[in-house]
Amino acid sequence: MTANSPTMPAPLDESGLPKRRVGVSLFWRTFFLLALLLVGSVFAWTQTLLETELEPRAIQAATQIASLVNLSRAAVMHADAIARVSLFKTMKDEEHLTIRLREPKDVYEPLEPTYLNGHVVETMKSRLGPDTVVAGSVNQVEGLWVGFSIDKDRYWLQTDRDRFDQPTEQTWTIWLLTAAILSLTGAAGITRLINRPLKDLAQAASRVREGDFEATALDEGVSTQEIRAVNVGFNRMTRKLAQIEHDRTVMLAGISHDLRTPLARLRLEAEMSVPDPQAREAMAGDIAQLDAIIGKFLDYARPGSVHLSPVSLNDTMETSLEPLRKRQDIEFKVALQEGLLVQADPVELQRALGNLLENALRYGKSEGLDVVLVDISARYRDDKVLLRLRDHGPGVPPDQIKQLTTPFFRGESARTSTHNSTGLGLAIVEQIISRMGGSFHLSNANGGGLCANIVLQKANSGPA
Repeated sequence: MTANSPTMPAPLDESGLPKRRVGVSLFWRTFFLLALLLVGSVFAWTQTLLETELEPRAIQAATQIASLVNLSRAAVMHADAIARVSLFKTMKDEEHLTIRLREPKDVYEPLEPTYLNGHVVETMKSRLGPDTVVAGSVNQVEGLWVGFSIDKDRYWLQTDRDRFDQPTEQTWTIWLLTAAILSLTGAAGITRLINRPLKDLAQAASRVREGDFEATALDEGVSTQEIRAVNVGFNRMTRKLAQIEHDRTVMLAGISHDLRTPLARLRLEAEMSVPDPQAREAMAGDIAQLDAIIGKFLDYARPGSVHLSPVSLNDTMETSLEPLRKRQDIEFKVALQEGLLVQADPVELQRALGNLLENALRYGKSEGLDVVLVDISARYRDDKVLLRLRDHGPGVPPDQIKQLTTPFFRGESARTSTHNSTGLGLAIVEQIISRMGGSFHLSNANGGGLCANIVLQKANSGPA
């Protein structure tokens, strides 16, 4: 797709509205990436710490155990049989070491084949001899058991395994969870600090889009240099836009006012000076058409502030349809849910509905018929109200749908057979709906005709 090619319209749902896209906010995306980085760093650091700690821990544990065995062996060798009993009792009571004879019928189980235990066993055999036996239990009695020999006698030395074991898995799990929680908390704080200025900018831009220039000032005293520069530039831009909008409103209002005065004089002059009734009627019609066009300019130049309140959509629609019900060239099929309440400006909402009905009346005539058929439906969906107006006319080419709400744009001749169109009607509707916090989209109906899809905010209480 080239830079000049038109953008493809967003896919629509069964209501004719753009389908909701599932996305992730910038806060959660940044938080997820930071969390992934921190958790990965904590895991890698923990694994590195374990690897660098295991070998020194194994050598230290093996050295202590070998020293105990050597001391015990020396004590046994230099004590007579009677003194050995007292010695063994003292070692058990004071140092929690048990020494007893190794019987042929003893059943023992080796230590668990962990990295630390493997280093302990290898180091002890190198220091005490290859016939050294290291077991995790003897005759189903748990502990750290070391088998050694004195002359032809064989002995077991038993001690508590907790004195040499590495930290348990539960200890590491608690430590890792604590580190992860602290890291994620810090990541959330950093992410919020980073994304807060961008969120403020997005909200301010949304208010500018809705025409509220007065409540869009950003803080120009922030300490971060880049954010301060963006805020200063944005504030200057909004002030410039506000001035342009004000000048445009004043200019259009002044031009419209200045034009309407001579038009009124022309109409009066035509009615008094032109004797031909047919010519007089034609001149009056042209003047009325010019006055209507000026009215459209005034509507489009209307200031952007609206006063929202709960409004009955059913009553507003009925009021808008009432002037057209007596006409023979238009028929309505209305299907509104009962008690529809929207948050809107009643005058602006009625003006938008009037423009849509006028657009359908002008361009929605079915081929071969002299009557315009208009289908109107509305219902609640979650906290929104969906309103749909559809004519049964020829529709518009798909590549022109997005341009229909562009000011002064007029579609192909099939929809612009009349000459009193300013190209502002649908632009005014979009402007009004946007001011009231809603959305407006156009689409071609499956069976022919143009659909106007409006989403308005649902009101929580009835009209005052």
